[in-house]
Amino acid sequence: MNSGKKILIVDDEPDILRAVIFRLKKAGYFVIEARDGKTGLETAQRERPDLILLDVQLPLIDGLEACKQLKALADFQNTPIMFFSASTDALIEEEIKKIGGCGYLRKPFEAQELLLKVEQLLKQEREKIP
Repeated sequence: MNSGKKILIVDDEPDILRAVIFRLKKAGYFVIEARDGKTGLETAQRERPDLILLDVQLPLIDGLEACKQLKALADFQNTPIMFFSASTDALIEEEIKKIGGCGYLRKPFEAQELLLKVEQLLKQEREKIP
């Protein structure tokens, strides 16, 4: 079921990146990565992922700004973008919804929680396709 689904993960923390990539690949997803917001934007436009996972705090361009820029492009208006962050700022979740993000996980998170959210977002996206 996950075969062929491409997920872009953008995070500047190598340990988080490795752990998330490992879990997603083990679940059958094709995973691509970027380590800063600028590279994440470029990679998204080149690779056209089915889902984007963005850290809120990234070098060069933060995750919120990267999401705004992607959602301004016609090709990404329907692409689900989920965020994660170690921040405890309650306003982040509100801001994420305002800019078109569709989910938020607070770091550290359990692998099973991540996989469940990913599957839910991809399922919702499949249901939107006529």
